[in-house]
Amino acid sequence: MFKFVLRVLGLLCLALAVVALLLDVTRSIADSALVITPLGVDWFRLSPSTLNLSQALVQRYVHPVAWDPVIQWVLRSPSWAVFGVLALLFGFIGRNRRQKWQDKYGA
Repeated sequence: MFKFVLRVLGLLCLALAVVALLLDVTRSIADSALVITPLGVDWFRLSPSTLNLSQALVQRYVHPVAWDPVIQWVLRSPSWAVFGVLALLFGFIGRNRRQKWQDKYGA
Protein backbone atom coordinates (compact mmCIF):
# COMPACT_ATOMS: atom_id res chain seq x y z
CA MET A 1 0.00 0.00 0.00
CA PHE A 2 2.82 2.37 0.89
CA LYS A 3 4.60 1.74 -2.41
CA PHE A 4 1.37 2.46 -4.27
CA VAL A 5 1.07 5.84 -2.54
CA LEU A 6 4.68 6.65 -3.43
CA ARG A 7 4.09 5.72 -7.06
CA VAL A 8 0.98 7.92 -7.18
CA LEU A 9 2.94 10.81 -5.65
CA GLY A 10 5.67 10.22 -8.23
CA LEU A 11 3.14 10.31 -11.04
CA LEU A 12 1.60 13.50 -9.65
CA CYS A 13 5.02 15.15 -9.39
CA LEU A 14 5.80 14.05 -12.94
CA ALA A 15 2.56 15.63 -14.18
CA LEU A 16 3.39 18.87 -12.34
CA ALA A 17 6.89 18.84 -13.82
CA VAL A 18 5.53 18.46 -17.35
CA VAL A 19 2.98 21.23 -16.82
CA ALA A 20 5.63 23.58 -15.39
CA LEU A 21 7.98 22.80 -18.28
CA LEU A 22 5.24 23.43 -20.84
CA LEU A 23 4.41 26.75 -19.18
CA ASP A 24 8.06 27.81 -19.32
CA VAL A 25 8.35 26.74 -22.96
CA THR A 26 5.16 28.62 -23.83
CA ARG A 27 6.39 31.76 -22.06
CA SER A 28 9.76 31.45 -23.76
CA ILE A 29 8.14 31.25 -27.19
CA ALA A 30 5.86 34.19 -26.42
CA ASP A 31 8.71 36.37 -25.13
CA SER A 32 11.26 35.18 -27.72
CA ALA A 33 13.67 34.68 -24.83
CA LEU A 34 14.46 31.89 -22.41
CA VAL A 35 12.09 31.97 -19.44
CA ILE A 36 12.79 29.75 -16.43
CA THR A 37 10.34 30.22 -13.59
CA PRO A 38 11.62 29.38 -10.10
CA LEU A 39 9.50 27.30 -7.75
CA GLY A 40 9.24 30.19 -5.29
CA VAL A 41 7.68 32.46 -7.91
CA ASP A 42 5.14 29.82 -8.90
CA TRP A 43 4.29 29.14 -5.26
CA PHE A 44 3.94 32.88 -4.57
CA ARG A 45 1.61 33.30 -7.56
CA LEU A 46 -0.48 30.34 -6.42
CA SER A 47 -0.73 31.10 -2.69
CA PRO A 48 1.48 33.76 -1.09
CA SER A 49 0.02 33.23 2.38
CA THR A 50 1.07 29.57 2.51
CA LEU A 51 4.59 30.48 1.39
CA ASN A 52 4.90 32.98 4.22
CA LEU A 53 3.35 30.53 6.68
CA SER A 54 5.76 27.77 5.70
CA GLN A 55 8.70 30.13 6.13
CA ALA A 56 7.54 31.07 9.62
CA LEU A 57 6.93 27.44 10.59
CA VAL A 58 10.30 26.23 9.34
CA GLN A 59 12.20 29.07 10.96
CA ARG A 60 10.39 28.67 14.28
CA TYR A 61 9.99 24.92 14.67
CA VAL A 62 12.80 23.43 12.58
CA HIS A 63 15.73 25.85 12.46
CA PRO A 64 16.38 29.22 10.80
CA VAL A 65 19.39 27.76 8.98
CA ALA A 66 17.10 25.21 7.30
CA TRP A 67 15.20 28.00 5.56
CA ASP A 68 17.96 30.36 4.48
CA PRO A 69 20.47 28.23 2.58
CA VAL A 70 18.55 24.99 2.01
CA ILE A 71 14.91 25.77 1.25
CA GLN A 72 15.69 29.06 -0.46
CA TRP A 73 18.02 27.19 -2.84
CA VAL A 74 15.15 24.82 -3.67
CA LEU A 75 12.75 27.75 -4.13
CA ARG A 76 15.20 29.40 -6.56
CA SER A 77 15.41 26.23 -8.66
CA PRO A 78 13.14 25.78 -11.71
CA SER A 79 9.75 24.31 -10.86
CA TRP A 80 10.01 21.59 -13.48
CA ALA A 81 13.39 20.48 -12.14
CA VAL A 82 12.22 20.26 -8.54
CA PHE A 83 9.11 18.28 -9.42
CA GLY A 84 11.09 16.12 -11.84
CA VAL A 85 13.59 15.19 -9.12
CA LEU A 86 10.74 14.46 -6.71
CA ALA A 87 9.06 12.28 -9.35
CA LEU A 88 12.27 10.29 -9.83
CA LEU A 89 12.77 9.95 -6.09
CA PHE A 90 9.21 8.80 -5.36
CA GLY A 91 9.23 6.51 -8.36
CA PHE A 92 12.52 4.92 -7.35
CA ILE A 93 11.46 4.36 -3.75
CA GLY A 94 8.03 3.05 -4.72
CA ARG A 95 9.15 0.74 -7.51
CA ASN A 96 8.41 -2.98 -7.51
CA ARG A 97 11.66 -4.83 -7.15
CA ARG A 98 12.14 -7.80 -9.42
CA GLN A 99 12.75 -11.10 -7.78
CA LYS A 100 16.01 -12.83 -8.46
CA TRP A 101 15.80 -15.92 -10.60
CA GLN A 102 17.04 -18.06 -7.72
CA ASP A 103 14.39 -16.74 -5.34
CA LYS A 104 11.62 -17.19 -7.89
CA TYR A 105 12.37 -20.70 -9.07
CA GLY A 106 14.59 -21.99 -6.27
CA ALA A 107 18.09 -23.11 -6.99
